Amino acid sequence: MINRATPGYTCPTTLHLVGPQSWTEVPALLSYEIRDPFAVRITFGDHAEEDGISWLVGRDLLHAGLDQPAGEGDVRLWPSRTSGDVLFLHLRAPSGEALFEVSRGTVAGFLQLTASVVPFGEESSVLQVDGELAALLSNGGADPTGR
Repeated sequence: MINRATPGYTCPTTLHLVGPQSWTEVPALLSYEIRDPFAVRITFGDHAEEDGISWLVGRDLLHAGLDQPAGEGDVRLWPSRTSGDVLFLHLRAPSGEALFEVSRGTVAGFLQLTASVVPFGEESSVLQVDGELAALLSNGGADPTGR
């Protein structure tokens, strides 16, 4: 089930943590909000919205990883060679690393819905960069020249 949030989407899903001898189901929530148009938040845990661990992943990175290996460093993704609906997600942190399997179809469908909110390549057009920059440069409203 996909829920429409304040401009954006959320999608509950299940990832499978790949272990040496077994797979463990991990509930997660994919979230996209217009206020951060370049990122998708993946929140892990039973009550993902409230107290889960979150990772921000580039929306373009997720999109690229649907069809080919993508990412470097802490976040990498790639489609399975043997199953059309499996996408591997590898996350690395100072405390360790994890390899997950996730439904490629779920991620692709979620990304398609995010594109209905903000088309790929148009993320910069929805940011309020000029207003934010003006506020920063004016010390929150003061004249930046000190006059």
